[in-house]
Amino acid sequence: MPNTRTPTNNDPNLFTKVFREDDDSAYTEEGLTFEELFSKSVEDTPVHEGEVILGKVVSVSDDRVLVDVGYKAEGEVPASEFRTPTGELDVQVGEEVYVYLDSMETKNGLLRLSKERADIMRAWDEIAEACERGDILEGTVVGVVKGGLSVDIGVKAFLPGSQIDVRPVKNLEQFLGQTLKFKVIKFNQRRGNIVLSRRSVVELERDSLKESTLKQLKVGAIVTGTVKNITDYGAFIDLGGLDGLLHITDMSWGRVKHPSEILKVGSDINVRVLKFDHEKERVSLGLKQTLPDPWEDVQSRYMVGQRVKGRVVNLTDYGAFVEIEPGIEGLIHVSEMSWTQRVKDPRKILELDSEIEAVVLDIDLETRRMSLGLKQITPNPWDSLEHKYPPGTRVKGLVKNITDFGIFVEIEEGIDGLVHISDLSWDEKIGHPSEAYEKGQTVEAMVVSIDKDNERVSLSIKSLSGDPWADKATGFKIGHIVDGKVTKLANFGAFVEIAEGLEGMIHISELSEERIMHPEAVVKVGDSIKAMITNIDNKDRKISLSVKAILRREEQENIETYKKSTESSSRSSFADTLDPAIAAKLGLIGKKDS
Repeated sequence: MPNTRTPTNNDPNLFTKVFREDDDSAYTEEGLTFEELFSKSVEDTPVHEGEVILGKVVSVSDDRVLVDVGYKAEGEVPASEFRTPTGELDVQVGEEVYVYLDSMETKNGLLRLSKERADIMRAWDEIAEACERGDILEGTVVGVVKGGLSVDIGVKAFLPGSQIDVRPVKNLEQFLGQTLKFKVIKFNQRRGNIVLSRRSVVELERDSLKESTLKQLKVGAIVTGTVKNITDYGAFIDLGGLDGLLHITDMSWGRVKHPSEILKVGSDINVRVLKFDHEKERVSLGLKQTLPDPWEDVQSRYMVGQRVKGRVVNLTDYGAFVEIEPGIEGLIHVSEMSWTQRVKDPRKILELDSEIEAVVLDIDLETRRMSLGLKQITPNPWDSLEHKYPPGTRVKGLVKNITDFGIFVEIEEGIDGLVHISDLSWDEKIGHPSEAYEKGQTVEAMVVSIDKDNERVSLSIKSLSGDPWADKATGFKIGHIVDGKVTKLANFGAFVEIAEGLEGMIHISELSEERIMHPEAVVKVGDSIKAMITNIDNKDRKISLSVKAILRREEQENIETYKKSTESSSRSSFADTLDPAIAAKLGLIGKKDS
């Protein structure tokens, strides 16, 4: 039975005669031998290795796909080249596909074809043409590589970081999986190098939008934009070919720690144009300005003395800021945190983000400031302190602090009283309170006074016992002449002990009738001296003495005696009884005689 073969081309007149395989002399109707006819058919249907050919799928199996490319034999393509990422075969019989002729014949007598290589070669051709024409291509970002992104545009291409956008982009991973538009800026097929630019596409799009956007922008207008980029200090909003800056302080009437708390890249928002520099094309935007200002009617919602609840949003050395509603914050100064404690660090009393209750102390609309008080939530212990500790009350407490001027004693939690150094002892001379007391020591004292307005308590330790000075000074009166011993000299006078534990002071002007510059001119420590008491100050526990007063008294007494002298007594005899200096003052004798 003769073996017939259907021509592989579409010309039915090429040859039609039935021939025998062993009859090499068979001729066609055109008078050609089979070998000549076969050679002619190959020339009419030229296919060569390394070419991309359009063929038709004639058979599909799990491992291969047969494709008719119009040659004497069909070609095979591995089925894996037609599988989707999920593993499914994406090809059907009768479908036309481009394939690459890898080899003219396999061991099975079939052509070896490749769809993947055909796709790559066709992609390179299309990209080359697009590059020449300056066309825009679409591609999918498939990876982050050193210096930029890897993009699939049919073949792998490189997108440098500087060509991603008109502004620097820090987070490259945000573009993964996105299908974007690009321009080819560098093409080298021999090296397999393609460099893309998205920036040039964005610039073209922005330039076309910018002109219309600039015409519509004006200060005060509310416009819609897209959040393009977020930074620590704000966000850039795409208004359509033109970016505007929305600063963090203009995002909300309330406190915002970071713009990402309220904004998300890619979201659309309505903003108000605050400033617009047409020449520099700079736009300042505000989000909070599209909402009512909470300070406009604050007095209708809050008043002095009102209790409010809020959240601690900031702690400083001088106080705490409390947000009682978005955009309305009040300051609790350290002095308003406790009735009894001297708060140096608010962080020891309050915690950030904690919810607290406070009292409104003041509202200043002009400066948009509100003062709050924390201690006003509880009763003021100073209101009842005077009734609890009237003057003369004995109290016990721990020494909380020691200073140069006295010691502070805690009379109840948070309330200290001061014992001044002068109230530590009646007669003991204490140079520094630390000589007699130490922190943590329990002492007893007497309440002297309570100053509620200034929140001060005055205490006295010496007042627990009687004043020995008063007892010692009882026997002394003004005008008495006393004998004493000089115990101390100072520039202003001399201290004289007139009784055990009792001293008086002679001012330098009262030591001598003559003008002296220093007490040492007439007395020295240890000298016995006679003086007159001229003043006794029980309150300040001081006795003033005078030597001159004795002389003045004697002078006055002598004058009185002289006036009362009788005529029977001669002036000269009387003069003989007087001190020569006094007699000379009275003119009873000449200065030479004196």
